[in-house]
Amino acid sequence: MRGSIDGLHSPVPIASLLPGIYQDDEFTKQFTGGLDDVLAPVFATLDCLDTYVDPWLAPEDFLEWLAGWVGVVIDEGWPLDRSRAFIANIVELYRWRGTIRGLVAELAIYTGGDVEISESGGAAWSLTPGTDPPGDDQPRMAVRVSVDDPSSISERTVDRMVAAAKPAHVIHVVEIAKRSGRRKSGEDRS
Repeated sequence: MRGSIDGLHSPVPIASLLPGIYQDDEFTKQFTGGLDDVLAPVFATLDCLDTYVDPWLAPEDFLEWLAGWVGVVIDEGWPLDRSRAFIANIVELYRWRGTIRGLVAELAIYTGGDVEISESGGAAWSLTPGTDPPGDDQPRMAVRVSVDDPSSISERTVDRMVAAAKPAHVIHVVEIAKRSGRRKSGEDRS
């Protein structure tokens, strides 16, 4: 919560803006000095406003409010770096919402793991009439997330994220597994 900060002085004291007759009055100086103490954090915030709307720089206690601006609810159990990454990338993720690509990106940011999604559907065409369509007649999706420590990821949260991103009629299953010995993409191979 934003509040007064001891020792923070207003860059523009109110008394200096008053007519000269009031600037010499001790009571007026003390009265407006109290208002200066209340307004100093407001001026400091306005001077640094760009950092408040940047998820990578915003104060930790401001992130939840910033997330609300883009329609995201941050889970209290999420690590700070993942919360910042999620808020910073949410607009791009919204562009891909409802697609496999979007769901993979969203789950990868949340879990920090490798995400694999397989689905039963498909689309194809054929020059031969009567060809069987690809996929199954029952739409379903399997989501597998591989992480270093499966106990650190809430399967319920992943399930809720998948349920929110997929079509309602598609049945889904979620599996959180321990990452195998292979390297994550982007790791240094030296």
